[in-house]
Amino acid sequence: MQSFSCGDVVPGCGRTFTAPDEGGILAQVAAHAAADHGLTEVPPALVAQVRSRITAA
Repeated sequence: MQSFSCGDVVPGCGRTFTAPDEGGILAQVAAHAAADHGLTEVPPALVAQVRSRITAA
C-alpha cells in the first residue's frame, strides 16, 4: 500500500489517500483536485510534487 497527504503540497488540506499503487493514488488525487480545489486539469508540475511525496503505507 502507498499513501499521500494532500497537505504536503496544498497547505491546510487534510485529505489523505491510500491505494495499492501510484496510479491509484494519482486517480484519487485528480478527483479530489477537481472536486475540492477546482482544478479541472492537474498540471505536470503538481503531479511531480505528488509523486515525490507518495510513501509506503
